[in-house]
Amino acid sequence: MKDRTIAVHGGLEIEPNTRARALPIYQTTAYTFDNTQYAADLFALERSGNIYTRIMNPTTDVLEKRMAMLDGGVAALATASGMAAITYAVLNITAQGDEIVSSTAVYGGTYTLFHDTLPAYGITTKFVEPDDFEGFEKAITPKTKLIYAETLANPKLNVLDIERLADIAHKHGIPLIVDNTVPTPALLKPIDFGADIVVYSATKFIGGHGNSMCGIIVDSGKFDWANGKFPQLTEPDESYHGVSYTNTFKAAAYIVKARVKLLRDTGAALSPFNAFLVAQGLETLPLRMQAHSENALKVAKFLEIHEKVSWVIYPGLKSHKDHELAKKYYPNGCASMIGFGIKGGKVAGAKFIDNVKLLSHVANIGDTKSLVIHPASTTHQQLSEEAQIAAGAPPDYIRLSVGIEDPDDIIEDIKQALEKC
Repeated sequence: MKDRTIAVHGGLEIEPNTRARALPIYQTTAYTFDNTQYAADLFALERSGNIYTRIMNPTTDVLEKRMAMLDGGVAALATASGMAAITYAVLNITAQGDEIVSSTAVYGGTYTLFHDTLPAYGITTKFVEPDDFEGFEKAITPKTKLIYAETLANPKLNVLDIERLADIAHKHGIPLIVDNTVPTPALLKPIDFGADIVVYSATKFIGGHGNSMCGIIVDSGKFDWANGKFPQLTEPDESYHGVSYTNTFKAAAYIVKARVKLLRDTGAALSPFNAFLVAQGLETLPLRMQAHSENALKVAKFLEIHEKVSWVIYPGLKSHKDHELAKKYYPNGCASMIGFGIKGGKVAGAKFIDNVKLLSHVANIGDTKSLVIHPASTTHQQLSEEAQIAAGAPPDYIRLSVGIEDPDDIIEDIKQALEKC
């Protein structure tokens, strides 16, 4: 099936008793077992089935299968938020004393997770500029367990050369984990270019309507976890009677461990109702991403020639430093995010935000509605000015998430707000 068909039908089998056409919401915590042996087999991971909604749920299962199909992965795991997905993706293959190599151009919450939170658990991160491939290579040591980067960084909007970074990771026997939240699989499938694990804040474009939190991890099923570097996946797990994930679950070893260990033990479970809402949003994802991209390009071109705008970054513009790379990875559009600076700096930027009427001033991206924020004073305020600049959020930066409204209306609102700066 093609993407637009998968987005609507993927992973869903008609429930035989009711024959309900829409995805049912299985609002239950627990499931009955046929008998004691059946229950024992489930808990021992010797058969598949539902045990408890903290670990799996039939509504969530459809969302997970649909995302795996869209991304070309072997399996997926949904979590309660995007940050939970990122945290699980990393903790699944790291332990005390291990290291991560990460791009500097990452979401502010990801940066603080890597820079401040994980070191308290003995996991440290080395940060490298996203296009410094020699720097990535030099940062890798025998303790390094993964490389992490964003495919279209929030808020820096650099285009990651996935193939090149994947080659470096694989040369050293470690996986490349990428955050593909901004493009979504409707515009980019990172696994096709060598990424091993893909994470999403499905709260954003995938859900698309700003009404539910959700994170998703997609496992490519292609990485060799049995290369000697990842004992968590190969050595016996005593909490499941000595099961070896790679021996038992083969290509799905990574995602199964994330589910039955991290999700079981730390409990960042997605509610069935949120799974339903995100799956509903997913049905129109390919259509919305096309509209987002078309609108954003029109807005970016308007901003680029406006006398009160000092600079604009959008990969779809010829002026963007990664425009040629964008043509390779994003032939069908560069998503909805735009960054720009207003002459007059931070003060003028604040005045702009205070005067928009159609645009919503919120800490989110990827909504059907057009959104605006000043990252340096909100999402990235915990960073030093030097770190803000490195992350692509200097003091005068205004971030737009262009919605699917009529582009003329979006531009008119931006125009009237600029006139008041």
